[in-house]
Amino acid sequence: MTRHVAVLMGGWSAEREVSLVTGAACAKALQQAGFDVTSIDVQRDMGALMTRLYPKPDVVFNALHGRYGEDGCVQGLLDILGIPYTHSGLLASALAMDKPMAKRLFQAAGIPVAEHVMATQAEVMAETAMARPYVIKPSNEGSSVGVHIVREGDNEPLFAESGWPFGEIVMVERFIEGRELTVAVMGERPLAVTEITTHRGFYDYDAKYADGGSVHVVPAEIDADVEAEALRLAKLAHDALGCRGVSRADFRYDGEALYMLEVNTQPGMTPTSLVPEQAAAVGISFPDLVTWMIDNAECDL
Repeated sequence: MTRHVAVLMGGWSAEREVSLVTGAACAKALQQAGFDVTSIDVQRDMGALMTRLYPKPDVVFNALHGRYGEDGCVQGLLDILGIPYTHSGLLASALAMDKPMAKRLFQAAGIPVAEHVMATQAEVMAETAMARPYVIKPSNEGSSVGVHIVREGDNEPLFAESGWPFGEIVMVERFIEGRELTVAVMGERPLAVTEITTHRGFYDYDAKYADGGSVHVVPAEIDADVEAEALRLAKLAHDALGCRGVSRADFRYDGEALYMLEVNTQPGMTPTSLVPEQAAAVGISFPDLVTWMIDNAECDL
């Protein structure tokens, strides 16, 4: 009997447009794999969403990105409804989205992270939080939304006059010169290591999603011991957070050591995104990847 899959996409976070692209690509691949697919553009109306989820689908493919879709909120709703869903559960999703808490768990697991502090906007503006160069980040956004590198000699304003829209408290993180690496984890299996290069200096929002914004090299041209360590640390981080399904771990490599930046519990899933690229590199097609995700969907009952 054909399984009915509801694909949740859109939402109202800063990553809405990215989510719509991910959702459309996944819905197409699921249809190609033989599923009965309903696409749902999620709005800030839980009553309307619950109506769209009745009668209950067999599985929800969660293609939402950012706050409310990736931070445990929609996962909690699906847990209450008893509908299995792809990607991580409520707790792992919430922990991964909260960057300070995720870093604590990484450190406890023996995973190297960049030096960081939580500071107020005033402390950052007064240059008392950390010596340059450093990176400022929202504590709970994805897709590099709001991320900004502050280097020696920079003099542009860090925050708009109207205020930074991500809260008063800012994560300030030591900027690590080096190479950008990422590893997808698929259940118990880290897939591959990709190096990301970009003329923008780091893998920011535009580098991720603008045409020609970045180049992905998979497998990365790195020493075998560095590759093995990146794969090990990605799986260790996946387990430390309690992730399931697919996740993606992002690193900086300074030529001597790897530093975990973050784990994305719902990475981009277009055919040219990092996770499907790595899956293809190890012989897993995009329809087979999304089918595996449906087969491994769960909810926290």
